[in-house]
Amino acid sequence: MAGSLDRRTLEGYLLVAGAMALVGTTVIASKLVAADWPPFTATALRFSIALPIFLVLMRATRTPVPRPSRRDAALLVVQAGAGSVGYTVFLIAGLVHTSAANAGVIVGTLPVAAAAFSILALGERPRPATLLAILVATGGVLAVSVGANGGGSAGGISGALLGNLLILAAVLCEVLFILLNKRLATPIPPLALSTIMTGIGLVLSAIPALLFENPFALEASAPALWAVVYYAVGPTVLGFVLWYAGAARVTGAEASLFTAVAPVTAVALAAALLGEAITPAQALGVACVVAAVAAMTLGAILRTRRAA
Repeated sequence: MAGSLDRRTLEGYLLVAGAMALVGTTVIASKLVAADWPPFTATALRFSIALPIFLVLMRATRTPVPRPSRRDAALLVVQAGAGSVGYTVFLIAGLVHTSAANAGVIVGTLPVAAAAFSILALGERPRPATLLAILVATGGVLAVSVGANGGGSAGGISGALLGNLLILAAVLCEVLFILLNKRLATPIPPLALSTIMTGIGLVLSAIPALLFENPFALEASAPALWAVVYYAVGPTVLGFVLWYAGAARVTGAEASLFTAVAPVTAVALAAALLGEAITPAQALGVACVVAAVAAMTLGAILRTRRAA
């Protein structure tokens, strides 16, 4: 395989790996944000920073503004509510109670969770590799949940388990985003879709922030503020650019394989930057998640090559 790896493919691997590493850093940024900012305010601030950048990118690339039908417009609002707002809000809220390492493991189950939901809710026929991936990933989540040792302010096992459930809710929101995107009657280009999601997300998060969190009276530390800025510019904008630049160079199955980089990055940075002690349960959890993603996507890669 190494001998047949051309430069374009290698560039694609590096780009999608970089994008997924940035996704892993969202857990660390969210942990810093959770210490000072309420979730809707932090989410609205993230989108208010990212939206102008996306608009500039659309203008620079001459990406047209889509005109969706009423049905698609309604789907886009639900998508934004789930994938843009719901994911971020649940992630920040969960990290008040659980550790960044636990969150990194659970967030890493996203591709497997999407496959499981497609089987349970949409009736798709599961392949053996997918079933194995679901079982292994579930084992990883159970490892960090059963081994939870009071990773947050609520204290005790119940606090960490509450945080883990909130992180799982964030993953389910992102799964809903992925599945709803397949229901759009007219596909929207990725840059335009990200811009729309950011704009709608800003509105949907700003309303509850203004009503319930009194954002203009809040005071946040410099680390929390810079974490929000980083989240907006790094994972949100730069992560988008890296992912789609890399995905244009490799197959979808190959790109999906690199989603395993996200939980590894999150757990490693939780130890390096936040000083979290990585427990054996967390190490087992991330190993299970990485193995699950690898089992599912390698099976897809092999099927694609056999078909070719």
